[in-house]
Amino acid sequence: MNIFITGAGGFIGGSIAAGLARAGHHVRGLIRNPEHAAELKRLGIEPVTGTLDDRNLLIAEAQAADAVINAASSDHRGAVEALIEGLAGSGKPFLHTSGSSIVGDASGGEAGTAAIHHEDALPEPTADKAARVAIDRLVLDAAQQHIRSAVLCNTLIYGNGVVAGSASVQLPRLVRQAHKSGVVRHVGSGGNIWSNVHIDDVVELYRLALENTPAGTFYFVESGEASFRDMSAAIAEVLKLGAPQNWPLADAQQEWGYEMASYGLGSNSRVRGERARKLLGWQPKHTSVIDWIKHEMV
Repeated sequence: MNIFITGAGGFIGGSIAAGLARAGHHVRGLIRNPEHAAELKRLGIEPVTGTLDDRNLLIAEAQAADAVINAASSDHRGAVEALIEGLAGSGKPFLHTSGSSIVGDASGGEAGTAAIHHEDALPEPTADKAARVAIDRLVLDAAQQHIRSAVLCNTLIYGNGVVAGSASVQLPRLVRQAHKSGVVRHVGSGGNIWSNVHIDDVVELYRLALENTPAGTFYFVESGEASFRDMSAAIAEVLKLGAPQNWPLADAQQEWGYEMASYGLGSNSRVRGERARKLLGWQPKHTSVIDWIKHEMV
């Protein structure tokens, strides 16, 4: 299969692209920086230099490919519209990457009600997440244009990516702050809980979805959950630092910005992903982010 994937130089996109290349697919990967081309070639990925704003390029790549994966941004509506235009009427698969902060409660690092969300009963988004959810819905509605579209809504992803220099979003921020300050900190009391999933299991699910997803399907991608208090305690143990410290939301926002502190690190995002297991036979092999932090985090 000839596959076009955006975000091929990043943690998620690069890992997916490399995994699909290892599985025997021909993969063309969009990168912004031509200096990353050699790294993609090393991984068996054909580099395509451009940005998500290159509408004509995205349309042409979608038309030429057998399948398209958007792993560059969950929030760039123009890119999604261009890819849908290129795929319209083709029956080809289109996998769009979203993130489970769409159900985040911005609790300031507190457990709160910590509601668990299911794929068939999504809540209305907060104002901060309305635009992202609208893009998810646009992708799902593309099924009406004879596109085998699906939204893969990833939770907190852990593990090591295959592209040199790439890293996941959440845990590395805690680690970098700890290295800088000598103290591991979490937002608020760290009682907030996130569902999570290992990058290798994410790659496998994208492979399965390309082959078999029904059109217009939304998936939560998760294989466990943990509180930030427990994750930061494991990080502190590995780094041989003292007990993690609570951090007021305002201070965390100064370090990580509003979006990351309020949602990525300071919200509850508890979900259950049943469809991938039932529809695609997905069987994640990694189920404990705490074990990974203690034994495999570098």
